Amino acid sequence: MRRSSSILVIVLSCLALGFVSWRLAFELPASAAQSGQSPEIVHTSSPVQRAPKFEEPPALTQIAPPGSAMYVAKRGDTVSLVAHRFLPQTSYLTSSELADAIRQANGNPQGTYLKPGQELVVPGILPAPIVERTIPVPRDFEVRAVYLTGVMAASDRGLRIIKRWRELGGNAVVFDVKDSDGSVNIPFDHPLAGGHHIAIRDLPKFTHFLHSQGMHAIARVAIFRDERLVVAHPELAVKSHKTGQPWHENGKLVWTDPSQPKVQEYDIALAKKAAEAGVDEVQFDYVRFPAEGDQKDASFVFQTEHPTWHRSDVIADFLKHAYGELHPTGVLLSLDVFGIMAWQRPVDLAHTGQDIVQMAKYCDVLSPMIYPSHFFGMDGIAHPGDAPEHFIGESMKRFELITKGSDVVIRPWLQAFRWRTKTYSAEYIEVQVKTAKDAGGIGFLFWNAANDYSKPYAAMPEMRAAKAQYFRGDELPAVAQAELAPRAASKPMMDK
Repeated sequence: MRRSSSILVIVLSCLALGFVSWRLAFELPASAAQSGQSPEIVHTSSPVQRAPKFEEPPALTQIAPPGSAMYVAKRGDTVSLVAHRFLPQTSYLTSSELADAIRQANGNPQGTYLKPGQELVVPGILPAPIVERTIPVPRDFEVRAVYLTGVMAASDRGLRIIKRWRELGGNAVVFDVKDSDGSVNIPFDHPLAGGHHIAIRDLPKFTHFLHSQGMHAIARVAIFRDERLVVAHPELAVKSHKTGQPWHENGKLVWTDPSQPKVQEYDIALAKKAAEAGVDEVQFDYVRFPAEGDQKDASFVFQTEHPTWHRSDVIADFLKHAYGELHPTGVLLSLDVFGIMAWQRPVDLAHTGQDIVQMAKYCDVLSPMIYPSHFFGMDGIAHPGDAPEHFIGESMKRFELITKGSDVVIRPWLQAFRWRTKTYSAEYIEVQVKTAKDAGGIGFLFWNAANDYSKPYAAMPEMRAAKAQYFRGDELPAVAQAELAPRAASKPMMDK
């Protein structure tokens, strides 16, 4: 009896388990089908992976004032870092300038690092990128300028120089778009440009700043002396007759072939890029052939392509093309030339190709570099650097005579450095300016490679007080107004 009962219990249990298994086998696929999912096997030997929880960025509690943006700081942020991130969106030119403005707008927060979650007002936000336009002036507009390297122009010190020069009566700045080492200081998308350090990241913004200061903006482009380009593209260099390899000037590989069409087009494209950014004048420097080194060994493309041409024909042809491209944009074109070219010596013309009469046809302004200290061995004067009246006066008279009958303006480069002179001073500056003006010059440009203009600073108040003796005092016809191009509205920066 007990055995029979036990057998019955076992049978009933097996039936019950079979029924439950059958139900599970039926209901699980059905429920999965209803949910649109496939059944999964869960391996209990490892933990179940869960999706990371998304954390919403902290909500802003402040509304940005007009012309500003709000930023929520994260761990490791500093005011300087925030300024660097926002600089392209603002009207400020340097990160430190913007950082000072951020501190002022936020109660001068203390400490190096910002607190995570701290809200910052970022001032000076532009609604759209600046699109600057050239301010047209006549070619005889009287320019009173200093020169800045591209790196200096983009720095806080450079901005101080510009403002100081303006305060003292200056009305123009010459700055490097491309220097003679080939450094390109602005964004420039060109097959020959390659990767390059960009000093002036927003040229329209910088040009607008100059215009807002009442400054005539002159973009200097060193043309055919271009070390970076010939190192990267030796096929564009002057060639050696002896070896067929790139030619060196006194052991240095620095010269492109001025008659190489690819080089010419590259330089004109860069000049047009500057013109599009609203500069008022493009200035060509090193618009010549190499004047030193083994001249007989130097080989150029034009000697094959145009065997009857001279170097001066190449320069004139290039300028005719460049002037035709630039003049319609409204910018002035000025050319830097050797001061020695005023003496019209055949050897100088044969080497440089700077035929002043021909060049004057394809530009608005000629700027001879008549630094007294550079006339060594000339006119029997042992120390030319200490004879500014003679060499500036004689140079200007000769240039005026050579260009007589043309409409070109003579605006000289003057010496603002103490090399090879014992008399460099504020009075030295005044003598140069007055001598150039008395000889027919219109305006002047001061050159100092280190951008140290302490002596011109000292001279300007006296010259300004008696400006009829030194300069007319021309000013820009109007302060430029930025035109704004549409750009998508930006959201508050939470984490970049």
